[in-house]
Amino acid sequence: MNASTPGILMRGLFGNAYLLLVLTTLSWGGNTIAGRLAVGEISPMVLTAFRWVGVVALIALFARRQVIQDWPVLRRHLPFLAVLGAFGFTGFNALFYIAAQSTVAINLGIIQGAIPVFVLVGAYLVYRTPVTAVQVVGVLVTMIGVALVASHGDLDQLWSLAIADGDLLMIGACALYAGYTVALRRRPPVSGIAMFSVLAVAALVTSLPLLALEAAAGAMVLPTATGWGVLLFVVVFPSFLSQIFFLRAVDLVGPGRAGLFVNLVPIFAATLGVVILGERFQTFHALALGFVLGGIWLAERGRKT
Repeated sequence: MNASTPGILMRGLFGNAYLLLVLTTLSWGGNTIAGRLAVGEISPMVLTAFRWVGVVALIALFARRQVIQDWPVLRRHLPFLAVLGAFGFTGFNALFYIAAQSTVAINLGIIQGAIPVFVLVGAYLVYRTPVTAVQVVGVLVTMIGVALVASHGDLDQLWSLAIADGDLLMIGACALYAGYTVALRRRPPVSGIAMFSVLAVAALVTSLPLLALEAAAGAMVLPTATGWGVLLFVVVFPSFLSQIFFLRAVDLVGPGRAGLFVNLVPIFAATLGVVILGERFQTFHALALGFVLGGIWLAERGRKT
């Protein structure tokens, strides 16, 4: 391998939108595995707070120029960005990692796959974005899939509210992230990496009170060797590289085509859950995955041009 080979490989990677999107969604699917591996090895709020410590450190190394360049605009929008970081990054990840304490990675991934439909509903409620009849059907189909997962294939549990706490928390996490996504319509005119940097700092700051509450409750678990490995993976892949990859892919193919690849997250999560964690992929998982992905497909196909 000559000296120019790494540069050629990097140019090839950053010039291939579809490879970048596959790596991005693989990282996000891998986050569900990390959440399950973290159980007993690092507590949820330690993982959430330390995650953003690592991300902010990487940003200081690689993205400070973009932040400095866009700072005059960013400064005018700091309160808004702080709220986005608190709900979309801190809130989502805190609930995600708490949910992972009591539900399997397959469930986490399938429920997370419903976020596009949560976004569709949120956009209608907040902005009255037009919704077609086909999109309504898509929402209903996706919700059936989420209900199948939450009830573990026994819909009678829905009527008796006998739903696992972890699944309910994951639904709440998805609602928070959908709210964050809907609010991005009001994002300031700055580069994606600069805005992500400010959101990451906001996430770090707002995660500290949650860490203090966890410590006060005596529930803090500092990382074991496995916990440090989970933390390293979460910082580098789902939190940092995947964001850079996704931003670059959006530049290459646009947000619409890039957004469709998010549908791979539940597929990767289910596959990795079976292969790495040995989780059992049951019939209701397959049905739920089909409903979730089918509903999203209907919602996308029914969108007005």
